[in-house]
Amino acid sequence: MARMSTATWQRVESVAIAVGVVVVTVGAFGYAWWWLLALFLVFDLSALGYLAGPRVGAALYNAGHSYIGPVVAAAVFALKGADAVMITALAWAFHIAADRALGYGLKETDDFQHTHLGWMGKRGAR
Repeated sequence: MARMSTATWQRVESVAIAVGVVVVTVGAFGYAWWWLLALFLVFDLSALGYLAGPRVGAALYNAGHSYIGPVVAAAVFALKGADAVMITALAWAFHIAADRALGYGLKETDDFQHTHLGWMGKRGAR
């Protein structure tokens, strides 16, 4: 049996997280599934940090693409009960999971295409 690489393992895991978020969004909270898609690109605004260079860009992108944010937002929901915070947390977690499933990982500071999952695009095909 072929050994699964750690990057492939994380991609499979991320698909499972994305599916789980959809189930929780619709099943447990009763939100419409389309909220996950409507909010999807909002979290990519963190990539605007690249306008200030690769180090700042990577730091802001990684902050916006870490599961810490959705977990903190879910905790705020648990304390305050604000539905807008919970759907934001779910959409944020869905975005991160979908990105990682597609091979978009946390960014290294040298190049946008260099992620913790390896190089993206043609450079990664080498």
